[in-house]
Amino acid sequence: MAGPPRIPVGPLMEQTLLAVAAGLAVTALGAWWLHRRRNAQRVAAAGGSTSACGGGTCGC
Repeated sequence: MAGPPRIPVGPLMEQTLLAVAAGLAVTALGAWWLHRRRNAQRVAAAGGSTSACGGGTCGC
């Protein structure tokens, strides 16, 4: 079987979709990194350990 029919997409549209997907991936990685950094700073300021999920504050 050939599979589902493809929607004809021009090269410009394909490049645009790839650029949008790459931008979303970079944004997600940046948000994850910022979350980890802020959480580590909060745990360090509270005097807690940086181990994962110990002592009531999650260090993940």
